[in-house]
Amino acid sequence: MDITTIAPCSHLSRDSRGSLDLCVTKEIEQAVTPPVVQQPQPVTPPAAQQPQPQQQTLTGRFFRCLFTCIFYTQLTLISIFVILLTLRGLVCTKTPNFHPKKWYTPLLSSVAVSGILSVAWNCFFVCNIRATVKATFWFSPLLTLSVGLFLILYDKSNPVVLCIGALIVVYSIVTEMYGGLYVRNKYEFTFKMMSIATGMLPTRTRAIAIVSVIISVFYSGFLVAGIGGATATRTRLDILFISIIVISLAWTMQVLKNVQEVAISKATYVYFRRDEVMNACDALGVTLKKQLGIVCIGSTLVPLIVLYRGMIRGFNLQGRCDDDQEMYESTRGCNWIANHIILCGNRYGFVHVGAYKKGFKQASSDTWRRFRTVAGFEQLIDFDITSSICFSSAMGIGAVSALTARIWELLIDRDHYFELTIYAFIIGYFVGRVSSAWLQACVMGYYVAYSEDPQSDKFDNTIPNRIERQNIEKAKREVEHNRVLEVDEGEPTHVSHV
Repeated sequence: MDITTIAPCSHLSRDSRGSLDLCVTKEIEQAVTPPVVQQPQPVTPPAAQQPQPQQQTLTGRFFRCLFTCIFYTQLTLISIFVILLTLRGLVCTKTPNFHPKKWYTPLLSSVAVSGILSVAWNCFFVCNIRATVKATFWFSPLLTLSVGLFLILYDKSNPVVLCIGALIVVYSIVTEMYGGLYVRNKYEFTFKMMSIATGMLPTRTRAIAIVSVIISVFYSGFLVAGIGGATATRTRLDILFISIIVISLAWTMQVLKNVQEVAISKATYVYFRRDEVMNACDALGVTLKKQLGIVCIGSTLVPLIVLYRGMIRGFNLQGRCDDDQEMYESTRGCNWIANHIILCGNRYGFVHVGAYKKGFKQASSDTWRRFRTVAGFEQLIDFDITSSICFSSAMGIGAVSALTARIWELLIDRDHYFELTIYAFIIGYFVGRVSSAWLQACVMGYYVAYSEDPQSDKFDNTIPNRIERQNIEKAKREVEHNRVLEVDEGEPTHVSHV
């Protein structure tokens, strides 16, 4: 006990010395009595320590400006390139069996179908979350399976077509098993989280989603013209030209999706964190003006990191691990890399990019480290299947688009059915991803806001109850594991006598 805590009380009167003695006695008891061990609780930082908008370093500003210039430059160059290819294809057609009307009509129709399906999926989701999600997990693998079977059955002589069709079939079967076995126990929690996160949508969120779908449809249709122009001439360089256009399409769509996520997640985060209502269009304007370069950086890094981490989680799931605990606790190998590379880039970093104007790497590191301060929260983030729902819906939309183009092409002209199927599938997938970005953004903003202030009145007991359930399941697994070890150690060793 510190004597200085008693000295200021020496001037008290005689009547108050009894209470002083009692106070000293309690302090001595507290000093002697060992502290009670409690569960660590997340500490909410005081207002003075709340994250503030940050000034980026010189290197950060350089890369932000660099990627902004790269994005606008590639948009300009691709636009010029597509126009030239289209004109060249119309004027200098060398392939006698290429008919523009028969080639463009199925593909452009499938692009339009992808836009209609994307808007319809959003409408169904708003009306009934549970039914839409279950239908997505059931029908998306069946639709992709149909695409793969069509490719295999129609052209058995082409090894490239057979390989791609076989890969699609295998993916469909694995996805169906994943949805039926592994995801089933995650439905209820994800339904609740999506309902809560989208219960108070930021203003103009639906308008942004619809406009983004329209932009993606028209941009895809514009690039289709360039792909058709390259297909018409059939030179050796045309394969390279088509590859460049497809890569540009993928990156541009990824940027369009992530711009939505930054803007809408910022508005959602501000509501749950500060109880302020923000117009999503205002957040979108700030994102396009000041943070587009950071979004471009994240659009490049996040798919690679998600792919690597998803492969590690898949291998763990295939083995003896039925959760991600081994990845979290591993101190070496691929699991350790997957556990630490997430600090360099993750989609939740987009929330701090919009809210506090941080660089992407710093924002990703801050948000994920904050997740780790809340016991069990990192496992809960990976337990949520919102991203899987968005991915499956996009795959389903891509499959319907591919079937539309394929069936139409088979009815009018069978020369280009394979390439049209692939193009339609890719375009439909990316249009579907753009359409579901608002849902992912709302959930992201909610999770980041919760991790920074779990005791806020804005949050209910959904997350604490899930974390408690995780702890119970973990304890049961440990007990079962120890029991198996005890049984193995207790088995008698049989020694054969010769």
